[in-house]
Amino acid sequence: MDFDVIIAGCGPVGAMLAAELRLHGVRVLVLDAETEPASFVRVVGLHIRSIELMAMRGLLDRLLEHGRRRPAGGFFAAIDKPAPTGLDTAHAYLLGIPQPVVVRLLEEHATRLGAEVRRGCAVAGFVQDDDGVTVETSNPGERLRARYLIGCDGARSTVRKLLGVGFPGEPARNETLMGEVEVGMPGEEVAARVAEVRETHKVFSLRPFPGGAHRVVIPVAGHVGDSAQPPTLEEFRQRLIAVAGTDFGVHSPRWLSRFGDATRLAERYRVGRVLLAGDAAHIHPPTGGQGLNLGVQDAFNLGWKLAAEVGGWAPEALLDTYQAERRPVAEEVLDNTRAQTELLSPEPGPRAVRRLLTELMDIDEVNRRLIEKITAIGIRYDFGEGHGPDGSDSPDLLGRRLRDIELGQGRHLYDLLHGGRGLLLDRTGRLTAGGWSDRVDHLADPDAALDASCVLLRPDGHVAWVGDDQRDLDAHLARWFGAPTS
Repeated sequence: MDFDVIIAGCGPVGAMLAAELRLHGVRVLVLDAETEPASFVRVVGLHIRSIELMAMRGLLDRLLEHGRRRPAGGFFAAIDKPAPTGLDTAHAYLLGIPQPVVVRLLEEHATRLGAEVRRGCAVAGFVQDDDGVTVETSNPGERLRARYLIGCDGARSTVRKLLGVGFPGEPARNETLMGEVEVGMPGEEVAARVAEVRETHKVFSLRPFPGGAHRVVIPVAGHVGDSAQPPTLEEFRQRLIAVAGTDFGVHSPRWLSRFGDATRLAERYRVGRVLLAGDAAHIHPPTGGQGLNLGVQDAFNLGWKLAAEVGGWAPEALLDTYQAERRPVAEEVLDNTRAQTELLSPEPGPRAVRRLLTELMDIDEVNRRLIEKITAIGIRYDFGEGHGPDGSDSPDLLGRRLRDIELGQGRHLYDLLHGGRGLLLDRTGRLTAGGWSDRVDHLADPDAALDASCVLLRPDGHVAWVGDDQRDLDAHLARWFGAPTS
C-alpha cells in the first residue's frame, strides 16, 4: 500500500482528520484540487464543542491568538437573547476567526504530525476491493493505493458522486450574497438605514470590519445563482437597492461570494472502504453558524475509529458507529437550520412565530436547550445501554462529552487528551486499564471534580462507561478498544 488513508480535500475537516489519524501513526495523504487555500477572509465562528475539541488537542491557544471571543448567545435565528447562565463548559463563548487561519493552523498541525499534503492534485476516480482502494488522481496516469479513502471534498464532492451515494433533500430556493466592501455613505446614515431594514430582514447586515471595510450580507428571496461564480459588484449594488433602497455607495470589494439554502444529507456515510465527512455528507444554510463545526466534529468522531481499524485493534463494527452516531446529529442540525430559516422570513406568519419564540426564550430552560443544540454540547450518543448497570454514578454522563474539569494538583482534564488516546479517570484508585494500557491512559485522582466514581473516556472526549467495578470496566474497554494485549 502507498498509504493507509487518502483524504480528498484539505479544508478544516480534511486537515483535522489527517491530524487525528497521524496521532496514531496512520500513513496519510491529503489531496486538494486547489493549489493554494482560499485567500478571501471569511470569518467563521467556532462554537463551544469545537473550541473544546481544539483544547483537547492543544490547539486552542494558537486559535485564540487570531480570533475574537463573543458571548455564547443570540445564535438561534439571530434572536437577541443572552447566553443562559451556568452552561456546562469551561469555554462559554463563540470564537470568531478567519476561516483561512483555521485551515492554515489545522494543516500545519497535520503536517507537523507527519501527514503529507499535495495541493493542485485531486481525486479523479477510484476502484475499491476487499483489501483497499485504488485512487486515480488528476495527474495523468497517476494511481495510488490506500486501505481507505475519505471524501472531505465539500458539497460537490467528487468522492460522493463516484461512490453513487444519494444526496436527498431540498434544493436551494433562495440565496444570500456576502462580501467585504468599502462604503461611501457616512457611518451614522449607514447605521440608521441598516437598523430600519433589519426590522423585517433579519438576515441583512452591513457592519464595519477591521481595516476600513464593511462586511455585508444580503438575502435574495426567490433567486439562486451559480454559487461557483461570485457575484459582481454591480449585482451587489442592485440587490442592496432592492432590499435596502440604497447601495450605500459600495466600492472597492475585497471579496464577494454567494451561497444558497439547499439542505441535503447523504444516504450513507460509508460504502466499504470509502467514507464521507463534512459538507460531502451534509449541507444546510449557514444559519446559526454550524456547518464548519459539524464537519470538524465528524473528523474527531471518525479519526480514532479509523485509526483503530488501520492499527488492527478495532472491535467489531467500531467503524460503523461513525455513521450511527454522526448521521443523526446531522439530521438534527438540518432540522434546526430549517426552523431558523423559517423564523428569519419577512412574511407575517413566520414573524408572528418569531415573536412568540422570542418570548419563550426568556424561559431559561428554553434558551438553554436551543443554545446547547447550536453549540453541540447537548449531544448524547446512544450507546444502547439505557442508564447504566444499576442507575448509579451519574448515568446521565453516558454518551455525553465531559467538560474540561479540574483535576488535582492544578491540572485540567483536556491537557491529558492531547495524544488522542482513551482515558480512565479513576477517583477510587482501585481500577486499572490493564491490557488496554497501550491505548488507554489511566489517571487515579481522588480530587477530580467529577460527579462519579470513575469514567472511561473515548479519544473524542465522550463518556463510554461510568461505574466502579473492574469486570464491568473490562467489558467496556473491550467494546471500545478491542482485545487486551496479553
